[in-house]
This record gives sequence, C-alpha cells and structure tokens, in this order.
Amino acid sequence: MSGIGWRLHGDGRTIGVGEVVRPEERLSWPRTVGIGLQHVVAMFGATFLVPILTGFPPATTLFFSAVGTVTFLLLTRNRLPSYLGSSFAFLAPIAAAQDAGGPAVALGGVLLAGVLLAAVGLLVSAVGSRWIDAVMPPVVTGTIVALIGLNLAPTAWGNVEAAPVTAVLTLLAIVLVTVLFRGILGRLAILVGVLVGYLVAVLRGEVDFAAVGAADWVGLPQFTAPQFDLAVLGLFAPVVFVLVAENVGHVKSVAAMTGRDLDPLMGRALLADGVATSLAGLGGGSGTTTYAENIGVMAATRVYSTAAYWVAAGGALLLSMSPKFGALIATIPAGVLGGATTMLYGMIGILGARIWVQNRVDFSDPVNLTTAAVALVVGIANFTWSPGDVVFEGIALGTAAAIGIYHLMRSLARWRGTTQEPASPASVPGVDGRH
Repeated sequence: MSGIGWRLHGDGRTIGVGEVVRPEERLSWPRTVGIGLQHVVAMFGATFLVPILTGFPPATTLFFSAVGTVTFLLLTRNRLPSYLGSSFAFLAPIAAAQDAGGPAVALGGVLLAGVLLAAVGLLVSAVGSRWIDAVMPPVVTGTIVALIGLNLAPTAWGNVEAAPVTAVLTLLAIVLVTVLFRGILGRLAILVGVLVGYLVAVLRGEVDFAAVGAADWVGLPQFTAPQFDLAVLGLFAPVVFVLVAENVGHVKSVAAMTGRDLDPLMGRALLADGVATSLAGLGGGSGTTTYAENIGVMAATRVYSTAAYWVAAGGALLLSMSPKFGALIATIPAGVLGGATTMLYGMIGILGARIWVQNRVDFSDPVNLTTAAVALVVGIANFTWSPGDVVFEGIALGTAAAIGIYHLMRSLARWRGTTQEPASPASVPGVDGRH
C-alpha cells in the first residue's frame, strides 16, 4: 500500500485463530476507535512523566507527540504502526541544560538531537543499516542505555526526599500492580502507581489545585522557541545513539510480529522520529521515540492497523487542547515522582542489561568487559569535562568512552591476534526499543 487507506479485515468484527490485522487493514471503525484509545492509555503515563520531570508544559508535549505520530505515519507511508511518545533518554541532558541556561536552551538541544537523528535516517535510506550494527554493537548500545538510566539516580532520590511516605507508597503500588494484574492493567503499572500516589498526596495535603481552577477548559498549548548554547549542545548528541537503537528495535519487533521484512523502512522510521523530535524542539515539547508500551497493545490485540494509530494521534491532540487538563497533570507532587522515577530510572538501566542478555554479550572477552566497565562508571559518577565554553558530562563522556574504547580495543586485538570474538559473529538483532 502506498497511500493512506485501509481495507476491511474479514467482516471487521472478528479476528480468526492465527490471524492478525495487518497495517494496511482495519476492523470496523467503532472497534478501531476503541483500540486507538487503548494506545492513548498505554502511552499516557510515560509520555506525561517526561514533561513533569523536566518542567516542560505537559499539554505541549502531548501536542507534539500527536503531531510526531502523524508525521511518522506519513513518512513511513502508513506501513509501520507506531506511536511517538516522550523519550526518557532526554531526561538527563534536559535537566543539565536547564540548570545551565533554562528551558529554551534545553529545547535547542532537543532540536539538535532531532536534526542529527533525521540525518542518520537519510544516511540509512541511502546506504542501508548494516553500518549501525558495526558502529554500535550490543555491548555499546546496552552500555549507553544503562548509563543514561543510572545517571539519573540522584534525581530520583531528590524527589523521594521531598515526601518519603508518598514516594514509598507510590513505589509500593507500582510493584504490587506489576505482579497482581495481567493484560493492559499490568502493563500500565507505573500509571496506576502514580494515580495511587497522587491520591495519597491529596490526602496528605501535598497537592495545590490553584492553577487547575484558573486554567481554561479549551485552549492552545504553551509554545516556546528554542535557543542555542554551545556549552550544552554536547549533552544531547549521545541521545541520538539511544534513539537509533530504539527505532531499530521497534522496526524489528513489528517485523517479527507481522511476519514481514520491514528493514526497507528503517531509514524512513529514523527520519520520521528525527523530524518529530525537531518539531518538538522548535515548539516546546519533549523529544520523541517509538513506544514499547504500544507494541504491547498490538501484541495483546493482534491488531497492527495504522488506522488505530491515527485515532490515537487524534485523541492525544484533543487532550492537548485542554489547558485545565494540562494544569491537573502538572500538579503531581515531588513525592509521587520520586516513587515512580525510582522504578523508572532503574528500569532504563536494566534495559541496557537486557540488550546484553538478548544478544549474548560475552563479558569474558576483555574488550566487552572494559567497554562497559569504564563507560558505566563515567556515566554514573557523572564525570565532567569543560574545554572552554563547552561542557561534557557523564552521559556524553560515557557514550564517547563506550564507542571509543570498544573500537580501539577491538582493532588492536585483531591486529595483535589476541581477539576473543567468535570467528563468525552472529548478526546483531535489534533491541526491543524502550523510550
């Protein structure tokens, strides 16, 4: 299918045993709308958590996630189902950039990351994606993802300190929902935990509703123009590596579920996410990425129709047009965020380890061991280097260390004949992308 439009799957009401609703198909419109709204619920908690943590307007981020999703569907010719929500990879660089120059400077960094990702997409479209595996083997990709999550640990503790009781109860709710419920409720454990924590915070008098009462019911989101500061732009370049890994993982995951070769769409997917992130940076939203939560909805429903994602984008767009709704989201207090981020930041770190496990990274090989060991300490301890007006912190330096050490050691080991890599290395499967 080259354009927008869907043919009806069967009678539009049922899915036969062993069947799936493919991207170019749809169920009846009432069922498609229902599934699309499930996608809104699935992405909601994580997409809103990023602007709450960074101080960006939640409604603006939701607006650009909707615009980004439409952009993605158009640029991938309506053949690759995906929702673009807020990427957690931006949390640390945005926080550092805001400390240095304020929100507008952070948006400049988001815009830069989007432009770089779009450039990678154009390159992949021109020459293919094999070079990505060569530059970022699993040990490097896993290390970068892990150090981004673990670099944020002090931020989580700062929020927990503000209201320890609320934070602990929020975290406890997330833990219990994760193991007590299956299906969509189990996958929304963080969102449910935040709701429970919010109720606790309200009862404890930790929530201020003044801004909610003053906000209008209908109105445009708050837009902010970016500014550029060379001193902080270096913080955002490493995020591109994570976004590449997430998008590659998303394409491969959908390909596996639908039984199709979607590699030809890899470049378009990267380009689309780059454009979506650039648009967010231009107007005041958080950078975007493909969402694993929505892959979960597709796996549960066996519906891969892109029509459902158009519905999801429309639903998100409508929600972003309510300032009162955005103000309510912004009232979530620090204690609730502390409980949620204790889980969330740790999960990002463990996702890096998951990449190692899935790709059977051999840590008896000193090249792999040294690459991960040095880069993780640099990232977690937040090493800082300030040559002139430019500041490079833990994530940027850790990413550079992971890539540089791996390729330096691997090249020297091959030259000296001391390499321990397999004689015929297996192709690198994509990571199951998480924001």
